[in-house]
Amino acid sequence: MLKKTIRFLDSAFNRIVAVICLLLFLVCLYAMIDAVNVYLNANDTSVLKYKPALGHGGEALKALSDDAVAWLTADDTPIDYPVMQGKNNDEYINKDPFGNFSLSGSIFLDSRNSADFSDSYSLLYGHHMEYGAMFGALDSFIEKSYFAQHRTGTLITASGQDYAIRFFASCKADATEKTVFTPPDSTNEQLLQFLKQHAAVFEPQGVDARSKILALSTCQSAENVERMVVFGTLTPVK
Repeated sequence: MLKKTIRFLDSAFNRIVAVICLLLFLVCLYAMIDAVNVYLNANDTSVLKYKPALGHGGEALKALSDDAVAWLTADDTPIDYPVMQGKNNDEYINKDPFGNFSLSGSIFLDSRNSADFSDSYSLLYGHHMEYGAMFGALDSFIEKSYFAQHRTGTLITASGQDYAIRFFASCKADATEKTVFTPPDSTNEQLLQFLKQHAAVFEPQGVDARSKILALSTCQSAENVERMVVFGTLTPVK
């Protein structure tokens, strides 16, 4: 009787271990598939067919979405995406430019900013993705050598006024820093003073309180409120 009980318990234990191992395998498999899907969504090049030429932003971007307000390109980086703007700053966190659910989300303009980039200070957000996807490439701008070689870009807007971008600063800042994260209320005087004190790279030649400034922001990790932010000036392209 004792031997039968021991065999039964041993068999039950083995079955429980097997079930646990199977569940762990399925969880790992799901995590792998999910990670691959996030990566593929973040690197989806199908949206590039909507990339407009200078002077033709309105036509191409409206064909993509009524919420598409611009196309952002940082030269010689993976940053080459449409810019969306939702009714609030949560709308495009987990939604792609086509309106579908996506953990990689979209690049989007702060909902408090004017959609035509007429504000003196405009703020863009994007997820921090692996391999430089979305705004993951912003990390590299903290290095002075990389920054020096990647200072230009373009912003083609749906309103018809396009801009050349000249990056002039990069820094890390808490998401609670009002000077950086309250557009368009932040004045350029306050912003430039903050950057003078806190920026890792600060090349302010030709930048003053009258400049039109664009900021690109991404999170550093899900565990803290630190953000990586790169700042540039917007100069109209006629």
